[in-house]
Amino acid sequence: MKKHVGLFLGFVLLTTLCVPGSLMAAAYFEGKVIKIISGHEAGGGYDRVARLLAKHLPKHIPGKPSIIVENMPGASSIIAGNQTFTSKPDGLTLCSLDRGIATAELLKIEGIKFNLKKFAWIGSAAIEGTVLGIRTDLPYKTVEDVRKSKETIHLAHTGPSSSSYQFGVILKELAGFNIKMVGYMSSAPAMLAIEKKEVDGRAGAYSSLKPFIDRNLVWAVLRGRVAEQDTKNLPVDEDLVTDEKAKTIMAMRSSGDLMGRPYVAPPGTPPELMAILKDAFAKVSKDPELIADAKKMKLEIDYTPPEQVMKVLDDLFSQPQEMINEYGKYVKF
Repeated sequence: MKKHVGLFLGFVLLTTLCVPGSLMAAAYFEGKVIKIISGHEAGGGYDRVARLLAKHLPKHIPGKPSIIVENMPGASSIIAGNQTFTSKPDGLTLCSLDRGIATAELLKIEGIKFNLKKFAWIGSAAIEGTVLGIRTDLPYKTVEDVRKSKETIHLAHTGPSSSSYQFGVILKELAGFNIKMVGYMSSAPAMLAIEKKEVDGRAGAYSSLKPFIDRNLVWAVLRGRVAEQDTKNLPVDEDLVTDEKAKTIMAMRSSGDLMGRPYVAPPGTPPELMAILKDAFAKVSKDPELIADAKKMKLEIDYTPPEQVMKVLDDLFSQPQEMINEYGKYVKF
């Protein structure tokens, strides 16, 4: 059925090639509603980015369709990915996936019914470097102070599939940090626990921790290999270890950071429609109005084209099975 829909849409678009491209696209999208399926709960970073895009994308798509966000949380966006994989490939369904979704497929997590490489890839809306944030009232001045602490450092996390958990566990197991992980349902109660001094810090996306860094609640001690503008001078986790296997595991974990905020459409979405959507994402990332809104929300939108995202996937999935098995000892879903 999906193949037939795709062929029909492609035929419709091709038969209107005599019409200028923008008019052709306008005729297709005008009066339509594009749905962004967000694989996360409302209020979090993924959701806020999706709603920001939903506000500003329409003016960059000929015909100015309406865009709505539908939250479909669960299993680190696996549920949303499964739904999108079987959706009609008509250019009207997009999906915001978790940046760790590639690891889930790599480790063959039960419940996955999609193949990431078969999605129609739009790209990523942002790069999301992971940092380790430690409370500013604690007596640590450098990453080595944290690493050599005789006192157990309690780090909040939001589940085994989150960067907050994976980053901390890898530091504990491979870099010798004296860390104990403490679980919370989501980012908000995790950060509240830091405020109440129930825990000592948390790893996570820099964009998520930045408001708390700006408030001087935590300071960024360390980052993964993906740097953002404000984190380029931070120490890197891979530099704390000499073992090549440990370095590779840390680099594999950082692959999700390179994917940032991934966006896909169902397999079989016609190339003509995908070209329009990719162009809209590229343009909206430079839109002054979006940039102003993102700044107020302490978000950064930086479009990464699908070719670069696919390279990340190729590099990750090309790892030997022995290394994948080793990686699975530390990264869980």
